[in-house]
Amino acid sequence: MGVPETDPQPRALTVRRITTQEHGRFLAEHAESSFLQNPHWPDVKVDWRGESVGLFDGDMLRAAALVLFRRLPVPVPVLRNRSLAYIAEGPVFDRTQVHLESVLTPLVQYLKSRGAFLVRVGLPGVVRRWDGSEVRKALATGQTASVTDLEPLHTAPEADDVRARLQALGWQAPSESESFEAGQPQFQARIPLHPELYGTEPVSPAKGQDPEDPAVTAALNRMDSTSRRQTRKSTRSELTVTVGTEADLPAWQALYEETARRDGFTGRPLAYFQRMFTALNSSPGSACTLYLAHYGEQLLAAAIYVRQGTFGWYVYGASSAEERKRYAPRALQLRQIEDSLAAGCTWYDLGGMSPSLDPEYELAGLTRFKTTMGADVVQTYGEWDYPVNRLLAQGFALYMARRG
Repeated sequence: MGVPETDPQPRALTVRRITTQEHGRFLAEHAESSFLQNPHWPDVKVDWRGESVGLFDGDMLRAAALVLFRRLPVPVPVLRNRSLAYIAEGPVFDRTQVHLESVLTPLVQYLKSRGAFLVRVGLPGVVRRWDGSEVRKALATGQTASVTDLEPLHTAPEADDVRARLQALGWQAPSESESFEAGQPQFQARIPLHPELYGTEPVSPAKGQDPEDPAVTAALNRMDSTSRRQTRKSTRSELTVTVGTEADLPAWQALYEETARRDGFTGRPLAYFQRMFTALNSSPGSACTLYLAHYGEQLLAAAIYVRQGTFGWYVYGASSAEERKRYAPRALQLRQIEDSLAAGCTWYDLGGMSPSLDPEYELAGLTRFKTTMGADVVQTYGEWDYPVNRLLAQGFALYMARRG
């Protein structure tokens, strides 16, 4: 998915709705696709209307997109039948075989016919990647303003061409922001789990570590010394780590709400996690797992993990203020890494982060934590907008600015 298309002439693709089963089979052939493109995801996002859309070359399905439609909650008659069409981490297709223009042009026309006044896509792919240890060092010194000022470990050779072609088609590029944007953050923290992705020479097992598990050893040795020490200590802290069932979600919710009160954020309701657990576990290509860490009968930490294809995601976490020196959250991170490796994942995703390297910035602690866990920083293409109706799109932007 990183080289120019082999066919020099774009072929017109036809667009039509596809079934959940068709969509699931297509994603199974594209192992790097995100769970945000899973056709069961609309069962979680009940405030949106979901639709699986396929793009065909004759009878052959060449691209697919999960589209979420949402009407604006404003009493304006002209907007009554108009919606934002949102494609997170999609559309999914092989850019070595299918032209970008062949997918996006007919897709926009189809979504226009479905009432979209604005189309927003988060095209899959990584533009640049930075070594997490270098990001961590720069954050400590405070002498570099942004991750983008550092020398990248890898730059996608096709990135500039993709951006230029998007702009030529009329798409509006996202602006880089220090804070998290609406939707999916442009900068992500990901732990590489495959030796070819490490970017550094393999590290020998640390003294006392199991030499028969080199993949876990490599993941541990990517961490900074403090994270590595705390993670190892968590395995000796008399913790019991188990996989929960749907019946354990109320216990998760209680700990999650405790964490939200302590850390000052607004959490999601129990019903959201129940829907997420049911929806993703009903799909053959994905799994949603609840991990619990107990000390005796006391629940100290919990985490919600999602796996699809070659990616594992740490999606939500919660922890108690009690027994902190047992490092229960570290034990759960290690378990998620181990299970990602066992499932053949190439990446373990810790979610979004800010590109700012100002040590005083409010999100600096998040960057510090994720890079000390061994994550590299990747910049995605971000979410691009196509204003089908420019006047309504401008009104939407104004509404979002005031809302934010």
